[in-house]
Amino acid sequence: MSRLQFVTCVLLMTAVPAAQAQYGAETNMVTVNVDAITQIGVTGGVVSFDVTEALAVAGQNSMTVTNSSTQLQWATNSGSQKITVQTSLGTQMFALRLVASSPTAGSAAPEVTVSTVAADLLLNIGRSLGSCSLQYTAEALASLGTGTDIHTITFTVTTQ
Repeated sequence: MSRLQFVTCVLLMTAVPAAQAQYGAETNMVTVNVDAITQIGVTGGVVSFDVTEALAVAGQNSMTVTNSSTQLQWATNSGSQKITVQTSLGTQMFALRLVASSPTAGSAAPEVTVSTVAADLLLNIGRSLGSCSLQYTAEALASLGTGTDIHTITFTVTTQ
């Protein structure tokens, strides 16, 4: 093999792997779209109050019962958000109050007397995953007599 043939052979051998190492390039467009997500739920079951004689104090009109057995949980990826509360019961015999205690996100509004008009329960929850305990207080006045109020409570995540 002549020197020229040898150099040509070496050049071809070194050029072939380089040519084999060249691969075509391709692009692929990928879009990730995240919708506004808002989830809210109550855990702990049904809240039931029994105002009995044991709660009554002679000479006092007001009898109160408190329950903290339920918890509110939420998740939202939207901006400035808050949680409101309202009842479906238009005419109430007995007052029902609610406060959010120990929220993991946002801040609790002062205790709310629950009515058919939405009232702020939690403020500034923003984009968060959170929870709080729900502390209900029922107040019966002896002067109003006996009866039963049945509430359907609605919690709503809304823009602040």
